[in-house]
Amino acid sequence: MDLRLPALRSLLRRPRRLLAAGAAVVVLAGAGTWTAAVASDDTRSVRRSDQVMAVDGVRLDTSYFTPAGAGRHPAVLLAHGFGGSKDDMRRQAEDLARDGYAVLTWSARGFGGSTGKIGLNDPKGEVADVSRLVDWLARQPQVRLDKPGDPRVGVAGGSYGGAISLLAAGHDQRVDAIAPAITYWNLADALFPNGVFKKLWAGIFFNTGGGCAKFQPALCRMYDRVAESGTPDQAARKLLQERSPSAVGDRIKVPTLLVQGQTDSLFTLDQADAAQKAIRANGAPVDVDWIAGGHDGGDMETSRVEGRVRAWFDRYLKGDKATDTGPAFRITRTGGIDSTDGTAQLRGASAAAYPGLHDHRRAVPLTGGTQHIANPAGATPPGVSALPGLGGSGGLSRLSALGVGLSLDFPGQYATFDSAPLTRDLQITGAPTATVHITSTRDDAVLFGKVYDVGPDGTRQVLPAQLVAPFRATGAKAGKDVTVTLPAIDHEVRKGHRLRLALASTDLGYASPAAPATYTVSLKGDLSVPTAPAVSTAAAPLPAWVWWLPAAGAVAALALLLTTRRRTAAPAPDPELAEVPLVIEGLSKRYAGATDRYAVRDLSFRVEKGQVLGLLGPNGAGKTTTLRMLMGLIRPDEGEIRVFGHVIRPGASVLSRVGAFVEGAGFLPHLSGRENLELYWRATGRPPEDAHLDEALEIAGLGDALARAVRTYSQGMRQRLAIAQAMLGLPDLLILDEPTNGLDPPQIREMREVMIRYAAGGRTVIVSSHLLAEVEQSCTHLVVMDRGRLVQAGPVREIVGSGDTLLVGTAVPLEEPVAEKVGALPGVASAVRTDDGLLVRLEPGGTAERLVAELVRLEVPVASVGPHRRLEDAFLTLIGGSA
Repeated sequence: MDLRLPALRSLLRRPRRLLAAGAAVVVLAGAGTWTAAVASDDTRSVRRSDQVMAVDGVRLDTSYFTPAGAGRHPAVLLAHGFGGSKDDMRRQAEDLARDGYAVLTWSARGFGGSTGKIGLNDPKGEVADVSRLVDWLARQPQVRLDKPGDPRVGVAGGSYGGAISLLAAGHDQRVDAIAPAITYWNLADALFPNGVFKKLWAGIFFNTGGGCAKFQPALCRMYDRVAESGTPDQAARKLLQERSPSAVGDRIKVPTLLVQGQTDSLFTLDQADAAQKAIRANGAPVDVDWIAGGHDGGDMETSRVEGRVRAWFDRYLKGDKATDTGPAFRITRTGGIDSTDGTAQLRGASAAAYPGLHDHRRAVPLTGGTQHIANPAGATPPGVSALPGLGGSGGLSRLSALGVGLSLDFPGQYATFDSAPLTRDLQITGAPTATVHITSTRDDAVLFGKVYDVGPDGTRQVLPAQLVAPFRATGAKAGKDVTVTLPAIDHEVRKGHRLRLALASTDLGYASPAAPATYTVSLKGDLSVPTAPAVSTAAAPLPAWVWWLPAAGAVAALALLLTTRRRTAAPAPDPELAEVPLVIEGLSKRYAGATDRYAVRDLSFRVEKGQVLGLLGPNGAGKTTTLRMLMGLIRPDEGEIRVFGHVIRPGASVLSRVGAFVEGAGFLPHLSGRENLELYWRATGRPPEDAHLDEALEIAGLGDALARAVRTYSQGMRQRLAIAQAMLGLPDLLILDEPTNGLDPPQIREMREVMIRYAAGGRTVIVSSHLLAEVEQSCTHLVVMDRGRLVQAGPVREIVGSGDTLLVGTAVPLEEPVAEKVGALPGVASAVRTDDGLLVRLEPGGTAERLVAELVRLEVPVASVGPHRRLEDAFLTLIGGSA
């Protein structure tokens, strides 16, 4: 059900049942390509093959990644999140393949290029599909076998994909290790906790799936029925439980790494707790990792988690017993605020054994007499805790870690019970509990329990991770004692703060009874709080004043988090890169408000001194987004940019070595060119002698025009003045975005000479331009992007004169169907029509001789064959004509 995380596996049925069913995987279509590793420091190749497989009347769109080397390797099935597709898993699959695994990704039923109805991991649907995929892996020559028909295979995925990894291990004994993340153990308990319908998440879930009609009819009818009544029935619970890992929990006996999110109102920490207990009881190794993020936002710690998953598979699939898989239990804790950017700082805590949710409980006395609260007609207005579906916009739920509360309880609709101020710090790790007595004017009562951290002034209260515990008290009309298990959290309450137990009658995320009612509640004992003292933190927490910012600071933090993603403190400069102008590694940036649409995705390249680098790509390729991240104007979601060894962040001191011309410069028209530049430099606050004004002006070549008012300048002169402004201080790295826009040919030639002269002094220029002929003449190196990804990087002469690209001249123009046939030939990566014939890019191992033989067989009227020499041709080949 993950709306954000990529990771999904389907379930497996027992092999004997599958063979008895006589089902088979049929490859309907396939296309294989070689993809080179993107990172500049890793040139190992990965082989990728795309195939559509027919499975029980459903077509599954798959991708298969294998290491370039020979031999057999352990296999990994990577599953995507709900609403995603196999493409979400490509980067992780390539990384695992480079690490020596054969990796299979696929789009689950109803998603991506796969057909079929969404079955929520139906044992007869998605689960059976996974066993068919394991059958297929067992027949591949690159996959290591434990015995015939039994590959050495692991399964990993997040949310929807995490559930399929658990189910796979329970349904197919061939699965050897799993790594599920932020997922469910019992889907009925997750969507109907304590008999209360989680209506907002369920609605988001069904809408993300494409509407009720995209689901199996039984699921559609179930959702309509529960959404209308607001109350889950036994049939609904049974339907979801049958599709849950808990249904086969006694059969999951493989090493399991459970990664669960702390900021997650969809799949809370108790789901991973139940999974750990069941799998551990079966005798299998189980490690638990509570990350800072979740379905409600926060830091997903992608790099760290993927590294731990690799280590888990290295140990349990490759058999490398020396591999350190990490502690049995780990928590990521928020340890205050980074004063440079207002983001939460993260640190790890760990224990040698998983403590569970109720370890070393401490009683905290509460006060508060009998109280009356109202459930309003229609349960409106509702209280607010978590904000389902908004997690991706900046991690709203993590504001609690910064001392900023978003919870809202309406007067008359909640009761509170407070502790005395704490005399020492209290670390809560697990699920607090409390027993209350409830009387209702109606037979059923639905309430929402939450524990607040209340500041010393008594007004500031924070709901840790924005989590609440819904519960239904049946038979409450006669009065009833109810023990409430509150949300599992990891939260430190400071000395002088209070704990507040609140019981509310409504919550935005859940369905409450529509009929008005009055509840009478009283406390029947102390609040019991788990402390898990064996969990030790890697670094000491920051002082209390860092946690409790004044009101103005809280508002600033809120504004920051609504527009940016949280990150950890900046890494130290890398001394080995001190002389390297630019290194970009694993850079990704999603479109605002989107979880799976990328402006830039997994981009890596390196730029050396003295180069003029051309950044090329069609509209929408991500060039400008990349440059804006490079200049610190926007922050990447993943990856990093280092300039002369320093990680780029807004305001980073190393940006003083960078000059930029991005979207045109604004000049005062009545001032001369020189006066405009002098005014700009004074505004920077730097000494006049550091401007190197004369050198910049000499490079720009404006001559006597510097003394004239800018309003008399031509467009070309304004452009050169803007370049001169970017050159002030003679920055070591100069960035130019479309510097020739609006210029005529002579002006373009002058701009080309400006760039060449600037780099000639040992400095570096990066220019983004759509004028390919100019880039070919002025640039020494190229980076070609398409749809946010790197397509190729290297010297211009190598890309333009690449031996793997041939220009096939033909006697007459060719039709598109002929080009498609050529593109499908063995050894051919792509074929694009030109005015004179075809531009053909060969795969590794493809030869011109074989190509000519195939062209003759297809009766293509070949007039000439030779390497192409134009950047335009190379560009069109690299991007497949998408420009």
